This record gives sequence, structure tokens and C-alpha cells, in this order.
Amino acid sequence: MIMPIFTDDRAKWDAVQRRDPAADGQFLYSVLTTGVYCHPSCASRPKRRENVAFYPTAAAAERAGYRPCKRCRPDLAPREAREAALVATACRAIETSQGVPHLAELAAVAGVSPHHFHRLFKRIAGVTPAAYAAQCRQGRTQAALGTRASVTEAAYEAGFNSSGRFYEAAGAMLGMTPTAWKKGGAGETMWHACGRSTLGQVLVAATAKGVCAIMLGDDAKRLEGELKSRFPKASHIAPAPEFAKAVAAVVRLVDDPARGLDLPLDIRGTAFQRRVWQELRNVPAGATVTYAELAKRIGSERAVRAVGTACGANTLAVAIPCHRAVGSDGNLTGYRWGVERKKKLLDRERH
Repeated sequence: MIMPIFTDDRAKWDAVQRRDPAADGQFLYSVLTTGVYCHPSCASRPKRRENVAFYPTAAAAERAGYRPCKRCRPDLAPREAREAALVATACRAIETSQGVPHLAELAAVAGVSPHHFHRLFKRIAGVTPAAYAAQCRQGRTQAALGTRASVTEAAYEAGFNSSGRFYEAAGAMLGMTPTAWKKGGAGETMWHACGRSTLGQVLVAATAKGVCAIMLGDDAKRLEGELKSRFPKASHIAPAPEFAKAVAAVVRLVDDPARGLDLPLDIRGTAFQRRVWQELRNVPAGATVTYAELAKRIGSERAVRAVGTACGANTLAVAIPCHRAVGSDGNLTGYRWGVERKKKLLDRERH
């Protein structure tokens, strides 16, 4: 991102009138009638131009006899930087906590009210403190199941204070039982079948919770191999005859993506990925959204690269319409199932 350059007093005055946060850290201004100096974004009452002077640093303003504004605290780092530091500190506290810190505790450390802290955290991190804590706990749980000798040891290592609560949360975090996860998917039952669409082969996989994968390709065997590589120890069983109806519904979705899919989904992903995927599902058929706009919509403007990664991690093709995400210039950038398929899906939705 290119920062604006405020090279003359006119540009600086315009920034003060707009209360432009992009100008914070580039200069300060003083007000003769109040005797204070402020950040350009300060929310204080409007000033008269003849009473305003500009300074490059707080030290320069104070040498001229001005004192820092108590509202915007120009003697400290810009507000955006201070808020980012507060959230970063809270993230570290959540990441290193054995349990899930209470919102009031995190807000007290930040020196703000719980309500203000919740809004601040969501705006900067893109998720709520509770969602971020759940994501961290999910990571700790998965890591602990891979290193600890027993599921009980893994539960306490992940910060759960009882095995009952661990098992209650495990389904949503892992998409299967802790024992099945620890054994690389052993014990989980999954079935799949392939159908042919106008875009090639369509593999549909499901668990007892719902459809967990929709994959597009040219070779059914290759799609099956990719599915089984994700859960090498799961029980991949032959589907019941009625599963053919689900496959047919998915094929119709691929051939006519604007129709939607009336089947339960078994969506697996981190809290951040789920936010991205949910926002994609809100994009109307035939419309597109840039990765930058997606990041903005989920409240995490700087996470454009992470949004692109989340789109690439989607295994529910068309049902979660990552084909509607495009580059900043509108070009159809990378698509897991091939850019040509992406183009055809969008063309079908528009016509």
C-alpha cells in the first residue's frame, strides 16, 4: 500500500479537515487558541486555519510551547499502531494460555471496556476473540493428538480442564472423534461416488454429517486418490444406492451453479477459513468479488493473501463458490479445479 505524501501545508490542512488517519505519523498540527498539538485524525472540534501550524515531530511541537492533546495522545504512537499492538498482545495471551481467557481479562490488560475490546479485536484480527481462541485451541488439539500417548493427555495438553468438555468440542474442531483423528482418520466412515458433468468428472464424498468434498477433474481415479490421501486410514466404503441422488444433485449444481445445493454439508476448516467461505456463499450467482474485497468484508483488510489461501483450501467446489473470487484487476486467477472451469462456471451463472 502506497502511503499519501503530505509535502505542503495545503495538503496537510486538507488531511486535518478530513481527519485522515493515513496522515497520522507523518506530521502533527498545533492549535494556537488551545495550546495543544494533535494527530491529523484527532476527533476534536474544527479549527480555524489561521490558528493551525504543522510540526514534523512531537518534540518540535513541544519546543514551540504546545502540550499533547489528551484525546488523541500525539505524544504516543498513532492510534492504529497502538490498537494493533494491543490486539497482538491479546493474541499472544490467547495463544499461550492453557485455557480460554475471559473477555474481561483481555480487556483489562488492554485498558479498555470489554465491549470496546471485542469490537477492536474483531476489526483488526478479522475474527472475534472467542473465534480466535477456538482456532488456537483447535491447533493445539491437533498437535497434541499427534504427540501425546493418549487422548486424555492430549485433552489436558490442549487446555481442556475435563475430558467431557474436550469430547463435546472435538466434533466441531476435528470433524471426527479424537481417537479417529489420532489414528489418521481410522474409525471414520466415508463414502464417495463419481458422476459426469459438462465440466468433466465430479467426485462427491460424504460422512454421516453431510457432503464433505466436491472435487472436479478429468480422471475419476485421480480424484479418488486425492480424497484418500487426506484420510488414509478412514473407512472408505461403497455408498448406498440412494447416494446416487446426492451425486445427481451435485452434478446438476455444477452444470447450473446458480441453482444452489439443498444438501447438508460437512464443512471442515479453521475459524478464519469458515469466515471466508461463508462470505463467498453470500456473493450472488454470476457476481464476482476480489480477494481484497473479501478480506475487507470479513473485517481483515490486510489478510488478502490468507483469503486467497482459504479459497484454495476449499474442497467443496461450487457449493462454496470460490470460483466467484477474482484478482484485483478482475482477471480469473488461480482456481483449484482449473481456470477454464472457473470461467465456464461464471459464464453459466451470468447466462
